[in-house]
Amino acid sequence: MGEQVAAEPENATKATNSTPGEAATGRPAPTRAGAEKKATGAAAKKVTGGAKKTAPAKKAAPAKAAGAKKTVAAKKAVAAKKAAAGKQAAPAKKATRAKSAPVEAVPAQAALAESARAAKATAKPESRTALVRRARRINRELADVYPYAHPELDFENPFQLLLATVLSAQTTDLRVNQTTPALFAKYPTPEDLAAANPEEVEELIRPTGFFRAKTKSIMGIAKTLRDEFDGEVPGRLEDLVKLPGVGRKTAFVVLGNAFGVPGLTVDTHFGRLVRRWKWTDETDPDKVEAAVGALFPKSEWTMLSHRVIFHGRRICHSRKPACGACPIAPLCPAYGEGETDPEKAKKLLKYEKGGMPGQRLKPPPNYPGRPAPPLGAG
Repeated sequence: MGEQVAAEPENATKATNSTPGEAATGRPAPTRAGAEKKATGAAAKKVTGGAKKTAPAKKAAPAKAAGAKKTVAAKKAVAAKKAAAGKQAAPAKKATRAKSAPVEAVPAQAALAESARAAKATAKPESRTALVRRARRINRELADVYPYAHPELDFENPFQLLLATVLSAQTTDLRVNQTTPALFAKYPTPEDLAAANPEEVEELIRPTGFFRAKTKSIMGIAKTLRDEFDGEVPGRLEDLVKLPGVGRKTAFVVLGNAFGVPGLTVDTHFGRLVRRWKWTDETDPDKVEAAVGALFPKSEWTMLSHRVIFHGRRICHSRKPACGACPIAPLCPAYGEGETDPEKAKKLLKYEKGGMPGQRLKPPPNYPGRPAPPLGAG
């Protein structure tokens, strides 16, 4: 026990005179100067090592610079191509503007017509009720535009109207009106015409065209009236259509205007307009008559015929309708088929609407236009 106590102070002394490092490793502890040298050396190594590690980065720098140069060159090349393409495309742009210039000058009505047609192309089919309402509204509008509408053949009795209507086939009412005064003056009754010399009749009606065939028709009518109807024009449809050269159209003209019996006159103008207005797609006159007649009260048939025919002769022409001057344009499915510019459309108007003479030499008192000139006067 005593030996152990004596050894402890010796160990304690050694521990007191040594550094912590020496006590841990058993080696002499380095001095402060040595430690500073080691620290300086380590720092130098770190710096040297960092420099060595960064050296390859310096070698790579020229490569990056070269890539940057290539990129700049490529960008310049692309820019040059774009500039060249822009110069080449410039004339095309100018040409496009030049071509589109007329489109900008198109009247607003034409643009509206285009949009209206596009809307109609995608619109639902018109119902029967809507068709009847639109058709009757067109009739009312035409009544306001043509309050003076009338048959455009000069006549003083049913016989003269019957002959004038037969002669109007394949010619104008104006030409008939210029021709019939001499005919009626020489043959005022069916009996007179039935006993006439055919060659003399042919010469009188020659201006109307197809004069030989028409002579045969009107002389046949005169003979039938003399022999079967006591020289009087019958007032019934079934009797009129028995006369030579008389069909339903001619019969309804006579019935409606000489006897006050309602009827539709389906002539060329009437059929063309009712199809243009989508009242019917039929082309056969009898079917057109039935289809249109179903849209209106019977009492309107005769005047409806006059209004539609008036409109077809003055505004809604076959080849070039005056859409820009048409009073029923908003109701017309075919708006835009003709001239839509108002000023240009006005130049297309005919007869009293265009400031020109009408077709009758003796028009009704309420007719706003000028009478037609007699044959040979212009």
